[in-house]
Amino acid sequence: MNVLPSHCHLHSGVFLFLYYIYIYIYICFSFCLFPQEKPQRETEMAKLTESMTNVLEEDSMEQDIESPVTIHQPKLPKQAREDLPKNISKECAKRKIQRYVRKDGKCNVHHGNVRETYRYLTDIFTTLVDLKWRFNLLIFVMVYTVTWLFFGMIWWLIAYMRGDMDHIGDSTWTPCVSNLNGFVSAFLFSIETETTIGYGYRVITDKCPEGIILLLVQSVLGSIVNAFMVGCMFVKISQPKKRAETLVFSTNAVISMRDGKLCLMFRVGDLRNSHIVEASIRAKLIKSKQTKEGEFIPLNQTDINVGYYTGDDRLFLVSPLIISHEINQQSPFWEISKAQLPKEELEIVVILEGMVEATGMTCQARSSYITSEILWGYRFTPVLTLEDGFYEVDYNSFHETYETNTPVYSAKELAEMASRAELPLTWSVSSKLDQHAELETEEEEKNQEDQNERNGDVANLENESKV
Repeated sequence: MNVLPSHCHLHSGVFLFLYYIYIYIYICFSFCLFPQEKPQRETEMAKLTESMTNVLEEDSMEQDIESPVTIHQPKLPKQAREDLPKNISKECAKRKIQRYVRKDGKCNVHHGNVRETYRYLTDIFTTLVDLKWRFNLLIFVMVYTVTWLFFGMIWWLIAYMRGDMDHIGDSTWTPCVSNLNGFVSAFLFSIETETTIGYGYRVITDKCPEGIILLLVQSVLGSIVNAFMVGCMFVKISQPKKRAETLVFSTNAVISMRDGKLCLMFRVGDLRNSHIVEASIRAKLIKSKQTKEGEFIPLNQTDINVGYYTGDDRLFLVSPLIISHEINQQSPFWEISKAQLPKEELEIVVILEGMVEATGMTCQARSSYITSEILWGYRFTPVLTLEDGFYEVDYNSFHETYETNTPVYSAKELAEMASRAELPLTWSVSSKLDQHAELETEEEEKNQEDQNERNGDVANLENESKV
């Protein structure tokens, strides 16, 4: 009579234990897939809004004391408020430009208020690969643990329903699984079955058809879980973005003259001996703009030509290369001079793409330059030297620059000055031609006068002789 209550207590304890494990796994899995970390900028914005409200309250109190009439400013969009003239100090005027892409290539964009979170689950493989390592390892361990516990629970239920627990130690009874005497032994048998260890102590017998079916199901599902999780870990380990860590960009970009033209330049290099195949470079200008219709476009992207039409954007990246952008009429820097450059709020994003020679996977490296990182009137220090039988690259000088003579005018102003310098040249040629023509006419007139004078003298002499 005491056997049944003990079994009931055992069943309730096992189910309670599995229920707690299920709740823990659900919480961990939901936390890993949808982390609720608030960005630091939200707290900073909260502090900023609080300080602004305090300042506005003080201003309103002063207005109430000075005059009974208070003037309420209309609400304007953020872009319109920034365009209004403000009397601010120099420290406030020097606002730090918020990067769109950081120097290490990571995009400084946070996705908020994403309501359709189910889309992440539709592509669960990419979601798991994109997770951080600690979350990925946690899910990796939890998936295997859950499958072992699930099938271990089914093995224990089969043994319990067949009555194997009541005939433990009975040599005349043929159990479904030999030497399975509880939930722990069923859990261990589940691990041995799915991982194909097979210690030989607990084995399935031929008198249990439901156990044979469960063995087939667990073997197939175990293979699927192994393929999914091992493939996920392999892809995460061999991600091509790790190869991008050895692709370096110069700290600064420079603007100087090259072949008589004003050019924007930056340098790229590869630290590995294995090359990037089919390497190509692109550049984009990130700058807010306002259309003629009054529409404000934040972070508008404009292509910067770095040799697309001439094929110079395809690189043979064996040694560090200087990428040049000619500032012409199609360039967004056409009207920017040295004095105007620090006032511009812009960012240049450079993207280097190619295939990894060892794996054949596409790799992409990114970096960016803001206005404070663009040096006007500088060039890069050479890093390539010829040694005895080979070329050597000195990466200590990779980021170094030196100053050079560069006009402070914009490319547009330089073109206008060159056109003006050509005009007097054409005028001088025409004036010289006119002068030659005038001289010739004057000489002809003088010759005619001399002939007339001579003819007059001859006529006078003849008259005198006749007289």
